[in-house]
Amino acid sequence: MKMMSIAGPLLLALTLGGTAAEAAGPSPLGLWARGDGRAKVRIEPCGAAICAINTWIKEGTPEEKVGDKLVMNVTPVDATHWSGTAFDPQRDRSYKMKLEIAEGRMTTSGCVLAGLLCADMAWTRTENAAAN
Repeated sequence: MKMMSIAGPLLLALTLGGTAAEAAGPSPLGLWARGDGRAKVRIEPCGAAICAINTWIKEGTPEEKVGDKLVMNVTPVDATHWSGTAFDPQRDRSYKMKLEIAEGRMTTSGCVLAGLLCADMAWTRTENAAAN
């Protein structure tokens, strides 16, 4: 099920009540490769939120393109878990999002239709967040 361009089957969402640096634990900022091998994103601050921006899309991946972004409004729940919402401006869709971040990996979970349709996606960090 495709729900948003940034990470295909329900991806990412993260925006902070401050900055990623304020949260204890690993930062979501940086470069990430989607577990299915079909996309890479850069997560960076954008206004009061953070955005996941497609930097690479595997040829033949429908409905996704380089430059698509997902605006994430999430806050840390604890050192490794985040919760909030995400907005896909390309499709005018909003999602409830959760993510779990550990050194070098991240899992995102997103839901629509009051939680009736949900999907998870695994991510691997491709560069150190400090280098971005």
